[in-house]
Amino acid sequence: MGSQRSRQPLSTISTIFLIGYRGTGKSTVGEWLARRLRWEFADTDRRVEKRTGKSIARIFAEEGEEAFRAHESAVLEEVCAQASTGASMVVATGGGIILRERNRELLRSAGAVVWLAAAPDVLRARIEDDPASAASRPSLSGTGSSADEVERILKVREPLYRAAAHQVVEVVGKDPHQLVDEILKEIDARPVGAP
Repeated sequence: MGSQRSRQPLSTISTIFLIGYRGTGKSTVGEWLARRLRWEFADTDRRVEKRTGKSIARIFAEEGEEAFRAHESAVLEEVCAQASTGASMVVATGGGIILRERNRELLRSAGAVVWLAAAPDVLRARIEDDPASAASRPSLSGTGSSADEVERILKVREPLYRAAAHQVVEVVGKDPHQLVDEILKEIDARPVGAP
């Protein structure tokens, strides 16, 4: 898909946010990207779990989705505050972080936002092939059926991902190394320490 907007040199960026639906590999790609740049890596879902002492599935079950979204927004505020102090970070975000307008504004103002995108059938297959995802992530439709859920939720979220993203990267057929290369190329980046 490529870049939607003008390129941003890495020298002007201190934070790269990865957004997208579950199953796109945000955490894996984020860790690889952070290692390549020698930047800190943060995962908003992991920070929510650490902050609450509960898994995401448990937060949804005990507190509901709105409470989870509040925790998620608070963690995003903390990450953005940390980035504003000069910390260079790659941040993997939860799939629904873009549902709140304030979150989309924060993401876009605090760094480069990269949407890792894939077709619904690809995402469905990835989610079904990952038993850890089913155990740790709640059904967002209440049905537990990934077949209908992915398409229905993507219809709502795709315009929000598109609105938040500076760059769109299609993940299908690419390993994490290739995705990192594409992200860095698209933001006209170079490894830290390069002339």
